[in-house]
Amino acid sequence: MTIILDAMGSDNYPDPEILGARDAKRSISEEIILVGDKKLIFQKIEELSIEKDDFSVVHAPEIVEMSDKPVESAKKKPNNSMAVGVKLLKEKKGSSFVTAGNTGGAMFNGLRVLGRMKGVQRPALSAIFPTKKGKCIVLDVGANADCRPDFLQQFAIMGSLYSKIINHVDNPRVGLISNGEEAGKGNQLVKDTYKLLEKSNVNFIGNIEPKELFAGEADVAVTDGFTGNVLTKGSEAIAKFIVDVLKDALMGSFRTKIGALLAKPALNKIKSLINPSEIGAAPLLGLDGLVLVGHGRSDARAITSALILAHDASNSNLTEKMRLGILSKL
Repeated sequence: MTIILDAMGSDNYPDPEILGARDAKRSISEEIILVGDKKLIFQKIEELSIEKDDFSVVHAPEIVEMSDKPVESAKKKPNNSMAVGVKLLKEKKGSSFVTAGNTGGAMFNGLRVLGRMKGVQRPALSAIFPTKKGKCIVLDVGANADCRPDFLQQFAIMGSLYSKIINHVDNPRVGLISNGEEAGKGNQLVKDTYKLLEKSNVNFIGNIEPKELFAGEADVAVTDGFTGNVLTKGSEAIAKFIVDVLKDALMGSFRTKIGALLAKPALNKIKSLINPSEIGAAPLLGLDGLVLVGHGRSDARAITSALILAHDASNSNLTEKMRLGILSKL
């Protein structure tokens, strides 16, 4: 079970990827293939005092930058690290592909090379949110800015399957993100989707607001990619703001420093819970192959978490179970 890693995906490539891969090898025994500029990768491996034999390296001379447009970059840079990595996955050279690169590029290359699972109209980027009662799968969080109601209906099906397979929830509760809990709330997309979800083969609990999401009232939360992306980035920003303010307050005097020392275990638990690096990446559900996308600003810890998630998803036979589950529910 080999994991293919885009070594040129993050903003600070390839250091986070190489360090993250090194650290992941302490937790998982699978081979990791680094895809990218071979000369630069080996140079960095030497600078970081890492054994060359720890990884396989596949050369990809071009890079998809965050500012690149997916279709244009595919034409102008056909040998980019993302395209080469997805092709390796298609050729069964690995069980999963991980990138911290451009989400649009990952979506485009995934669709072009792997295609969709049968019955899926649009793949969705699926993030795991921490809640008061556990975890909630939120999708879409950035792959589809504009959606139709039937797209969201399929997101609900895919999110339910993912929750069952990864979070081991028997009958996942599915909520539709809106600006109110009542059935008539929301824009036209939400109203039309609500009607579809009422008739769908999922455990639909109605509209939810962010407060219900974080309270753990749903196991799956469905929305369009624009709203989901804003929700994700806003939640991360608020979490960081609270931690920073709390840290400054606790370091303000000798007395508060003593209190901070006593509360350190609890504070570390909270920090770990809201740190996006602890999850590392989100799978593009609906692609006919396991592709996971992380933050462009991923550090080594985030890459390690992404690789471990890829390992767990492969171990759970996620792609095949999703493929069969989607066919049975459509």
